[in-house]
Amino acid sequence: MALCVITGANRGIGLELCRRLQARGDDVLAVCRTPSPDLEALGVGIEAGIELTDEACITSLRDRLDGQAIDLLIHNAGILESDTLETLDFATIRRQFEVNALAPLRLTQALLGHLHAGSRLILMTSRMGSIGDNGSGGSYGYRMSKVALCMAGKSLAIDLRPRGIAVAILHPGLVSTGMTGFTPSGISPAEAVTGLLARIDGLTLEESGTFWHANGKVLPW
Repeated sequence: MALCVITGANRGIGLELCRRLQARGDDVLAVCRTPSPDLEALGVGIEAGIELTDEACITSLRDRLDGQAIDLLIHNAGILESDTLETLDFATIRRQFEVNALAPLRLTQALLGHLHAGSRLILMTSRMGSIGDNGSGGSYGYRMSKVALCMAGKSLAIDLRPRGIAVAILHPGLVSTGMTGFTPSGISPAEAVTGLLARIDGLTLEESGTFWHANGKVLPW
């Protein structure tokens, strides 16, 4: 039974990942600040009270894992704050960098001792983190933080390859969740997770470091 650790697990894509991985027999550990009733109802393991920008919280999570081997680590937690050139809020931009880019790197480093040859590391990024795909501008903090996450993922893929650990950098698609204001033009979390799991399950060391859409398309940097 694989141990899957998922951040941002209390709602949306993270919640659906917990549901699907548990349903197929994996051992799921959901990491979040505050568990939702829907997450608690799943009956998965929950590590609550974890603020991923707080080094003490990350150290506490590492210690509570007590040497357990992690087979799948999914960095799903993230925040989105829309802005324009006229409405820039640099405190908010810094916060997005802390949550979206630095927190996954910090947690990966903290949990290195729990990863092993054959482990998979998943970074949930966004197509908005593609420089080549940016045709609309704006969203400075979110776009910049996701570009930084993509770069971290590429470096992690190179550095972890000798350890036999594969890395995927994944865009779930435009998903109708709280983060996107439940946009009616988005797909459901269930549909997004179907694509994400196809990429995760098929991940190999040879493809490690690839920036994918959940539908299998390789995205431009």
